[in-house]
Amino acid sequence: MTSTIQVRVDDDLKKKSDQLFKDLGTDTTSAIRIFLTQAVANNGFPFEIKRNVPNPYRGMSEDEILEKLERSRKSAAQGNYRSADAVVSDMREKYGL
Repeated sequence: MTSTIQVRVDDDLKKKSDQLFKDLGTDTTSAIRIFLTQAVANNGFPFEIKRNVPNPYRGMSEDEILEKLERSRKSAAQGNYRSADAVVSDMREKYGL
């Protein structure tokens, strides 16, 4: 027995995806079937999903970044830092790793 899935997408997206999958030697229906098969096999999305996290350094000049780096170095030289082991330990505790 088979089921039908209907999905509404923008005409331009459909046209571009049809061409992409044709270039890859398949069709959109088969590509969707492959996606679903891989999602079940991976027990989730078969690729990474993440939010677009803004880059805090975007918009800073090279000089500003270098100045920030120098302040960080001076702070570390004064003992204001944590060991990697301490950070990893905190992450394991916080996230149950």
